[in-house]
Amino acid sequence: MTELEAELRKVVRGDVGFDVTSRALVTMDASNYRRVPLGVVAPRDADDVSAVLAVCRAHGVPVVARGGGTSIAGQATGTGVVLDFTRHMNRVLALDPRERTAVVQPGLVLDRLQEAAAPHGLRFGPDPATHSRCTLGGMIGNNSCGAHSVAWGTTADSVRELEVVTARGRRLRLGQGWSGAPDGLRELVEGDLARLRTGFPELPRRISGYALDALLPEKGADVARSFCGSEGTLGVLTEAVVRLVEAPRARALAVLGYGDESAAAEAAAGLLPHRPLTVEGMAADLVPSPAGLPRGGAWLFVETGGDAEVEARARAETIVRAASGDAVDTLVVTDPAARRALWRVREDASGTATRMPDGAEAWPGWEDCAVPPARLGAYLRDFRALLAAHGLRGTPYGHFGDGCVHVRIDFDLLTGPGVARFRRFSGELADLVVAHGGSLSGEHGDGQARAELLPRMYGPELVALFERAKGVWDPDDLLNPGMLVRPAPLDSGLRFAVLPRAPLPVAFGYPSDGGDFTAAVRRCVGVARCRTTAATGSAVMCPSYRVTGEEAHSTRGRARLLHEMLAGEVVTDGWRSAEVRDALDLCLSCKGCRSDCPVGVDMATYKAEFLHHHYAGRLRPAAHYALGRLPQWLRWASRTRVSRLLNALARVRPLAWAAKRAAGIAPERAIPPLAPETFTRWWGRLLVARARAEAGGGRRPGGSRQAVFLWPDTFTEHLSPSVGRAAVRVLEAAGLDVLTPPTRRWRKAAVGDGVSYTFNPLTARRGRVCCGLTYVSTGQLDRAREVMRRTLDLLEPFLTQGEPTREEPTQVPFVVLEPSCAAALRTDLPELLPDDPRARRLAARVVTFAEALERYAPGWAPPRLDRPVAGQTHCHQHAVLGDAPDRRLREAAGLTGELSGGCCGLAGDFGFEKGHFEVSVACAQEQLLPAVRQSPPGTVVLADGYSCRTQLDQLAGVRARHLAEVLADALDED
Repeated sequence: MTELEAELRKVVRGDVGFDVTSRALVTMDASNYRRVPLGVVAPRDADDVSAVLAVCRAHGVPVVARGGGTSIAGQATGTGVVLDFTRHMNRVLALDPRERTAVVQPGLVLDRLQEAAAPHGLRFGPDPATHSRCTLGGMIGNNSCGAHSVAWGTTADSVRELEVVTARGRRLRLGQGWSGAPDGLRELVEGDLARLRTGFPELPRRISGYALDALLPEKGADVARSFCGSEGTLGVLTEAVVRLVEAPRARALAVLGYGDESAAAEAAAGLLPHRPLTVEGMAADLVPSPAGLPRGGAWLFVETGGDAEVEARARAETIVRAASGDAVDTLVVTDPAARRALWRVREDASGTATRMPDGAEAWPGWEDCAVPPARLGAYLRDFRALLAAHGLRGTPYGHFGDGCVHVRIDFDLLTGPGVARFRRFSGELADLVVAHGGSLSGEHGDGQARAELLPRMYGPELVALFERAKGVWDPDDLLNPGMLVRPAPLDSGLRFAVLPRAPLPVAFGYPSDGGDFTAAVRRCVGVARCRTTAATGSAVMCPSYRVTGEEAHSTRGRARLLHEMLAGEVVTDGWRSAEVRDALDLCLSCKGCRSDCPVGVDMATYKAEFLHHHYAGRLRPAAHYALGRLPQWLRWASRTRVSRLLNALARVRPLAWAAKRAAGIAPERAIPPLAPETFTRWWGRLLVARARAEAGGGRRPGGSRQAVFLWPDTFTEHLSPSVGRAAVRVLEAAGLDVLTPPTRRWRKAAVGDGVSYTFNPLTARRGRVCCGLTYVSTGQLDRAREVMRRTLDLLEPFLTQGEPTREEPTQVPFVVLEPSCAAALRTDLPELLPDDPRARRLAARVVTFAEALERYAPGWAPPRLDRPVAGQTHCHQHAVLGDAPDRRLREAAGLTGELSGGCCGLAGDFGFEKGHFEVSVACAQEQLLPAVRQSPPGTVVLADGYSCRTQLDQLAGVRARHLAEVLADALDED
């Protein structure tokens, strides 16, 4: 323990972390920069903040205040002690509806304030796209804005008073009329009034530099307002009194289509006199699909409000009429779900824009320049020309009504020449912004990315005044040094510089990242959507973080640890790192991040990769052998016909306890019973019975020439064969011929009746098809590839006919009932065997139960049940497969209502492993269990995943069913 750490532990009541994990988690924010701190402190109150500052001042160690870590310019990183306010100082202390104010702590997430204000018809005006994870302290530090700033301004416009602690320990309450001003600040301002009155550009989004003009007497000498946007360099915020605004009771959205982004930008300023709530713009190259949007190559999203929907719509229609001379097409949207879908595209843009259409990486750095709104069209044309001159690409979007443009650019920040071009472009763009009367930052602050260029915007004299102001507040330069004044060079400390240049030997193919695991880890840019504290809608990511609230258990936190593992400076043990292993331990491998993360981070795959290397040549945890090799044990039980005996033994408590202890299974868990008869054994009996019936003159059910293979996954085969039996019943009722995959390696294709095959006795090895899921999830990737290759060998005659098409009925799809197995075949199989064309062919033919019915029996109508449903969409279905066909099938069957999002918490082997039970239960209690318990009588409880059904059975005593079972029962009733 260092002397600094020891002293901090003596005087701080909060958490002090100088360990590898604590430091690694905060080396980066959402910017291009990286700094390694000495340690992290999570203070409990202002006394803790004062104590930290006193100790650090005595040791000459800098201090950086950090909220959600979503800053894009590097200002939330530091080399000294990082103050993490999100852990303890994160509450709404008071809310006064009559005065429309709230007292908040700096670590409070914005959405929590909005939730507290909403019952009173109020809200906090500024709303950055990161509202679900950014904090009020960070918003004040950056003077954040958001989409509604045309109506409600910046954070500085919403601040009344601030309580701060200075670097030398003074506690000040900042407000108007010089309230709380440190000694010397008033004299500094009054000695340079002329420069302060003329040196700042007049525009709504001027965030760059210090807001010293807020201290002018004609502006009320507002010390609190001038503190906003100081990026933690003047003092440490401990409490804030903020203003709230009345929230419109109804909203409408006018979507205006234009020929291109310049036309949209030029039109934006003309809409401001109609007092909209937002005027947001984006071009077609940022929109994945223009479906639902009016015609055009760029769009303005103009939101209006009112006391009722009719009033909001009328204002939106006024906007449409005002734009009729310029817009090529228009649309007014009042449906809340449709409006949310459009805003989701906008909010995800900060992540979506990190990848070019061809997959090339794009980075922040010039994320949010702002110009006067009337000059935005001309600025964008010049900006595009500058990009082209440097051979760069970017996709502008943002707050067109305020003249603020967001963009991520495909800088090459991995090579010397690329970094040099980044520096040249930055200087030329700064000059271009200034030429248009703009600000280098219009929302996210200067940080390290732009502070070096502030003299081009303000001139050397005003920047020198900034330095003198910093000296008044923080004479020892203790607080966030290197930001705003005396800044570090904009091309130093880039987070990519420490990463290995050559691709590492890895197991997965990483097709979207050029086969490079390092590039895959680089995907995480720190947007931190995984840090949301409540799942909304169908979202899944990140269940373990929502349970623990620990950064190490978020997708971003795990990605940061992997980044530091690759860098080798903080995490020094490489693949053997215990810190990375422990952080990944609570990853449920739900794959939610694969779809919910705006940049497509796939932590489940990264976890499997890490475990593969971490345990190479080493003894694994017992659960990896017991649960990871579950298909082997279950096949053994089936072959030896001991399933009934094992079930009986599992009911003897001492024996069950001993078995769970030996297998690394949580003692709280019950051992699920094995089916007395496997699905394929039942299927074999059925085929024999049918053959006899045909011999006696009977007819086999079906008759359609379209055949489908029903995949006997491990769970359907050994644990819930009733699902397989039900699927056969429904698929055949829909007119499909059901086959099962072969169990021998065949010389040529099947005759076609599902019974008669020809094979070479010399090569006819027995085997079972398997997706390899349990091996993948435990990182036993060599074994997974063996299993997958065996599967491909068994299926080879059926995988040599090209890609499947609807017009070609000889193409036999593989219907997979277990969503996790279908997802493994669709994604893990081709990514683990990237050089085997058979893997891609099989992946292309995998369909879910609902997809099979929709695609291959389009004329079939399911039986009507006309009952409500409850349950949960399987997380792998949500992340990989999609559930649109399932929704349509449920609707056709009269099954009404929505399934919940989130994750059931069992997640295959996760919830069974020792040490995971509490987290597993907490995940289920978030959405699944309440949805089922609150459902009315007669509700159908649906859960297509075996894990989801088991979780409901063990935690709620509820028998959930696969959709196939529900439909099969309805067929029988008919």
